[in-house]
Amino acid sequence: MTGSQSPVIRTHALTKRFGSLTAVDSVDLDVRAGDIYGFLGANGSGKTTTVRMLLGLVMATSGRIEVLGQPMPAAGGRVLDQVGALVEGPAAYGHLSGRANLSLLDGSGSRRARGAPGDRADRVSAALEQVGLGGVGRRPVKAYSLGMRQRLGLAAALLRTPRLLVLDEPTNGLDPQGIHEIRDLLLRLHAGGTTIFLSSHLLAEVEQLCTRVGVLDRGRLIVQSQLEELQAPTGRTLVRTPDAAAALALLDGRVEHRDGETLLVRGGDPATLNALLVGQGIRVRELGPERRSLEQAVLELTGPSADRVESGRVGSGRVGSGRVGSDRVEGR
Repeated sequence: MTGSQSPVIRTHALTKRFGSLTAVDSVDLDVRAGDIYGFLGANGSGKTTTVRMLLGLVMATSGRIEVLGQPMPAAGGRVLDQVGALVEGPAAYGHLSGRANLSLLDGSGSRRARGAPGDRADRVSAALEQVGLGGVGRRPVKAYSLGMRQRLGLAAALLRTPRLLVLDEPTNGLDPQGIHEIRDLLLRLHAGGTTIFLSSHLLAEVEQLCTRVGVLDRGRLIVQSQLEELQAPTGRTLVRTPDAAAALALLDGRVEHRDGETLLVRGGDPATLNALLVGQGIRVRELGPERRSLEQAVLELTGPSADRVESGRVGSGRVGSGRVGSDRVEGR
């Protein structure tokens, strides 16, 4: 991140208590223009409460919030026209079609955001096409699958071409193809200049999308970093060789772990290690520095977790890696 990037979301000592429970504990967020910011945490860690405070849906107990350079919730009337949001699942009138719901939502806004098409019907059609609901027709929302409802909520968030997109578990209910499509859509929006704040407990989703990560554990922000910094080399070298037994004997105690043809070697320079192995006639299929996965980095920071409530804090469950869900609708 460079110093020239302007702040898009900034909080200072943001705190929310519900009676004796501290759901969000003195959180300092720093999201800059151009980020795809992954807000990670187990279910119950305080992510959704934080997002709701950012959008003025829940009042903070203490602390400060700025969104797009303006104080929230005081400047909500000016700020929220430039923000698209999907929080805790989409709301809609079940007896109306998705298109009718979006038309009502679009008509309720006081201003149009940058670059939005001038005609309401065009804006609604464009948003539905973007999320794979272009062929939904007049089917009422009450007949939608969970995945279709999620797509409709994302379409609503995109209606006004927002500067900032705030998403809470946006792939909930989507099947693997749907998750891939939404990921591609978010990358296109980011390439077009949209800053994205993505709250999720799915490590794979964040690892494939995000440039920067904040990890929330039992209400506290325990790390905020570029993703590449969290995944820095561990100081060990990964070696794949069909001559694993010979390599194990040659390296004499430097191998920390073996799994079939894969060896994890402690210390040393990868180039020197490769020269040693090849010089002894050992075939090397792959060799390079080991890097932490995002899952490894998060677990090192948070430790093993189970659903819990401890000493006045909302407990956290295990951070997950995948979810299977529902459908898309295409025009014919």
